[in-house]
Amino acid sequence: MAWNVFKFCTALRGLGSIMILLVLGIVGVTYYAVVWTNYGPALLDGGLDSVAALVVILLFHFLLGMLLWSYFSVVFTDPGVVPTNWRPDSDEEQQGECDPLNSLEFGGLQPDSSNQRTRFCRKCNQHKPPRCHHCSVCGRCVLKMDHHCVWVVNCVGALNYKYFLLFLFYTFLETTLVTLLLMPHFIAFFSEEEIPGTPSTLATTFLAFVLNLAFALSVMGFLIMHISLVAGNTTTIEAYEKKASPKWPYDLGRMKNFEQVFGVDKKYWLIPAYSEEDLRRMPELQGLKYPSKPDFDSQDF
Repeated sequence: MAWNVFKFCTALRGLGSIMILLVLGIVGVTYYAVVWTNYGPALLDGGLDSVAALVVILLFHFLLGMLLWSYFSVVFTDPGVVPTNWRPDSDEEQQGECDPLNSLEFGGLQPDSSNQRTRFCRKCNQHKPPRCHHCSVCGRCVLKMDHHCVWVVNCVGALNYKYFLLFLFYTFLETTLVTLLLMPHFIAFFSEEEIPGTPSTLATTFLAFVLNLAFALSVMGFLIMHISLVAGNTTTIEAYEKKASPKWPYDLGRMKNFEQVFGVDKKYWLIPAYSEEDLRRMPELQGLKYPSKPDFDSQDF
């Protein structure tokens, strides 16, 4: 019998708060190395060194605050659940939606003599809205599911995708800043000059540099990938659908695609929140309905 990777993924539920504690542990090590060990004491030196240290500490705390705000917004925001007894509108049933990923794990097509393209999840025993997929880790259907993220112990979907992107963005900025700040100390480890500090503070600085460098490089790759997905108005799952479908109905142009994730109000683009006006006039932010190209022919998809 073939090994089912999705059943193995259910073990990820057991990680729970361990991953959150791991993230906070990395933040703690970094904070100790940057603020407590290196730049905090420089505030007492006076002169330009003190001013430079103040600027560094203020920028570090700002990025850290935005990082943690975005992170916990992803963790505690439900990605979007299908409402009880939800059914597609009559016009949606007529248009239908082809889903190449329909299977026992992601949900299948419910046999229906009146409409062969109505999406239905066999595991949840309910209809699936457009762009909705079943998560084997969470054990439910998630609106506009992108993926299940171990680091946030949650699914990334319609209602928290923006927060996830901001978490990647601020993590990249913060880890890059820390890498640049601690790089002279890291280089000093391999020089013959005497380095001030105790063995424990030196080890913490070394560890913080390595961790932040590794995260900066890895997060940069994820950030670039998700920016390209947003530009095409797709998710990680839907990227595979596009390979089998020459036309993609939800690609409305880069700016409109961006607004479907971040909203129209520019004041809210860089914070993990939406304006009341955007939530009122943009139903796609709720994850149940999405505009498509007006000249799109569903039979070609």
